[in-house]
Amino acid sequence: MSSPQSQHPAGSTAFNMDHQWLPFTANRHFKQEPRIFVAAEGMHFTTHDGRQVVDGISSLWCVGAGHNRRPIAEAIKKQLDTLDYATAFQISNDQAFEAAQMIADLCPGDLNKVLFCNSGSEAADTALKVALAYHRARGEGHRNVFIGREKGYHGVNFGGMSVGGLPANRKVYGAQLLPRVDHMRFIHDPVNHAYIHNEEPVWQEDPLLELEGRILALHDPSNVAAIIVEPVAGSAGWYLPPKGYLKRLREICDKHGILLIFDEVITGFGRMGTNFGADYYGVVPDMLNFAKCVTNGVIPLGGVVCRDFIYDAMMNSGAPDYAIEFFHGYTYSGHPVSCAAAIATLKLLKEENLFARAGQMGPVLGDAMHSAFKGLPNVIGIRSLGLAGAVELASIPGAPGKRAYDIFLDCFHKGVLVRSAGENLVLCPPYIVEKEHIDKMVNTLADSIRQHA
Repeated sequence: MSSPQSQHPAGSTAFNMDHQWLPFTANRHFKQEPRIFVAAEGMHFTTHDGRQVVDGISSLWCVGAGHNRRPIAEAIKKQLDTLDYATAFQISNDQAFEAAQMIADLCPGDLNKVLFCNSGSEAADTALKVALAYHRARGEGHRNVFIGREKGYHGVNFGGMSVGGLPANRKVYGAQLLPRVDHMRFIHDPVNHAYIHNEEPVWQEDPLLELEGRILALHDPSNVAAIIVEPVAGSAGWYLPPKGYLKRLREICDKHGILLIFDEVITGFGRMGTNFGADYYGVVPDMLNFAKCVTNGVIPLGGVVCRDFIYDAMMNSGAPDYAIEFFHGYTYSGHPVSCAAAIATLKLLKEENLFARAGQMGPVLGDAMHSAFKGLPNVIGIRSLGLAGAVELASIPGAPGKRAYDIFLDCFHKGVLVRSAGENLVLCPPYIVEKEHIDKMVNTLADSIRQHA
């Protein structure tokens, strides 16, 4: 049903906001005060009312190479003129094979087999299904318990929500979440490690004692299919794992025959200054989930990279050659246009050495954040590692998250896009960021924190 168009400030074009239901957005408040981008270039957006806004969050961790990069756009245009779409079932396309090889070449160890999908959420569910199918192919179909982590984020499909540990994402859907799932304790110590910069927090205790002593004992390790974690807890607010945590987790999984899945949708493709978080921490998982930066956010693409032994077990199950080995996939798995975008993106990231640049600019961002934010009113923690950081605020009594949300709005009006995540405000700019952009982001955020004291 049509309805009147809405006119917005500064001579912007009239448009109708009545029909789009925005995701993860306070829709009622948004319509009172719309925030709409109409163009982007480099480090900046242009709003519907003609203002410039610095992209301080890589558009939700996606745009590593900066906006409107010509090689990516031209690769997409060329692909549209060549092969716009081809089914992914029983057929494939040249772009998908090339993209898969480039991604596998970046992965550590024998992570060589790529299953494409369209998003990080689909990647999480794909990885969980691979884990079940792998164990069944080996004759251990009883392995059907999954273990995630408190405050972990693995997308918003039912599998990912089940292993995820963000209460707000789970509470409405609890009756239909997967039944055999448990969660490890969270990885942040707010007392001893409130302020962390460019280092791994050292805990006096083993945060994985509970995993071995209680969780695995409760379910019996022989029933556990996989453990899934983010190398750094990104969506919850950039929480860093204790020193040695991921290596210890690898050892526990190896000891009990449990698959280890790294959700690298945020940490993958350069955010840590390395190819993946797996490289930064020196741990090879059995599956690695990716999305976001693989196409610079230009077009949807995600996937799961599996180690060779997983693929081999599925291929050698004794079924006839004409039988499908894994009953899973999506209409747009390995879409030729998305894969063309990935190829161009990965070439661009390599040509401009942007992974290394992210590693160089990370300490610059962290230095600026700790210098500007420590001691400000209501600041109770600052965490920075790689090209990302978060400042954590004390809650307003009875209104959790409101302080961070109000500061997010204020920064937007002052020309900087930051991300509010609960009581955290996160900065994770594109890898092309310059010091002048960092200064603008950090100073604007600091001023707003003072203003909302």
